[in-house]
Amino acid sequence: MFHELQLPLSRDKVRELAVGDMVTLTGEITVSIGLPTHQRMAQALADGVALPVDLRGGAFFHLSTCVRETEAGPVPLYMNPSTSTRYNQWMPGLVRGLDLRLTGGKGGLDAASVQALRDTGCVYLSFLGGGAPLLSRGLRRVVSSHWNEYISQFRLLTLDVAELGPATVAIDAHGNSLYDQLRAQAQARMPQLLQGLAAARQTSL
Repeated sequence: MFHELQLPLSRDKVRELAVGDMVTLTGEITVSIGLPTHQRMAQALADGVALPVDLRGGAFFHLSTCVRETEAGPVPLYMNPSTSTRYNQWMPGLVRGLDLRLTGGKGGLDAASVQALRDTGCVYLSFLGGGAPLLSRGLRRVVSSHWNEYISQFRLLTLDVAELGPATVAIDAHGNSLYDQLRAQAQARMPQLLQGLAAARQTSL
């Protein structure tokens, strides 16, 4: 099923999304691919310190975005997904602590993060790896930029996007995972593949 999502989303709408659904996003999203940024966000939550942008009930993605400063203001140049498993250490706490509705990048998240998605009613969206030309068409403007001592890809950037995507619901709010399905399919085929390889090896002797 295909969904044109208008952000922010209600928890009920998020729970309607199913693994394999395709979506586009219109509205405000916040992005960062910085490891120190994730650590700083997690520490702020642990210390009870408010983040400079309110992400509660919002969308936070592992999307790399370079920003050019111009006389007219900051201009986002491109958007490309980063591998989310790099942030497994912090994502369960961020998903729960920020009560996120959407997160994502590429490559999925670990079991602890999937449980956090189930607990809060959040989905993980998979964006096309190497899809910068397509994804960048959805960029409209920079809404805000925080922690600007970092390079732009590491900053806490809030962006206005229009029909960003398409992205795939890879882990839904009920814990169903496209990655688990693909892994199970690969494991089911493995005995047949090994048997075929063994037969081919015997034939070649």
